[in-house]
Amino acid sequence: MRDDVTRPIAAQIEEAVAEIPGWTPLDQLLSLFALALSSAHLRGDILELGSWCGRSAVALGMAARLTGRTTVHCVDLFPEKDDWYQNANGTYSFSVTLGNRTCGAYQEQTVWEEPFLRDIAPMYERWPKTLDAFNHFISKHQLDSCVRAYKTDLGGFAGSTTSEPRLRLAFIDGDHGFDAVCRDIELLEKLLLPGGWICFDDAFSTYAGVDDAIKEKIVNSGKYQLCQQLTRKFFAAQKL
Repeated sequence: MRDDVTRPIAAQIEEAVAEIPGWTPLDQLLSLFALALSSAHLRGDILELGSWCGRSAVALGMAARLTGRTTVHCVDLFPEKDDWYQNANGTYSFSVTLGNRTCGAYQEQTVWEEPFLRDIAPMYERWPKTLDAFNHFISKHQLDSCVRAYKTDLGGFAGSTTSEPRLRLAFIDGDHGFDAVCRDIELLEKLLLPGGWICFDDAFSTYAGVDDAIKEKIVNSGKYQLCQQLTRKFFAAQKL
């Protein structure tokens, strides 16, 4: 009998992400793993918006590997060290150039100086490019066959795919501003399978933009069922 079948998945995920920079704790990674498994009957792919160095992508990838025939599409601007800048009030934002356009992030909901210096700046001492860190950890855990990275925003991903991906699960952990979250929801709704699930990070915690967007576009829209807060993540299933 295979050891990975009988060994608790919590221990496997905890071991896999131990060295990966990021903020998602084990209970939330388990939530993502469970959602990915629970939606497997839809036979669609998974999309993660906001990947950083791959902490949650590894948990989703481990579930995708179990279910088979599934790709985890990881969409992120993957900012490099020089893409970050300090605002007049001391907070931080970043801007990434993609071809002939510029994409900004953390414009409305900026990053305060203390967490930037504590959590973000040290990562760049080892990995000048977050995409290099992401690819390293995905490869280390042998998830290359089911996890793909895209250095773009959600609009760029949706517009560049040759065949429209059909998603069974979308995990949103991008820009936390109200307008940005609303825009992401509208784009993802075009990609979700009927009955597909959508999950939000940092919901109903400290980000008013995320909370208000969920209330307006999900809870009060009449399009979703099974709406529920789970740890710091909120999930809902699109109605059939």
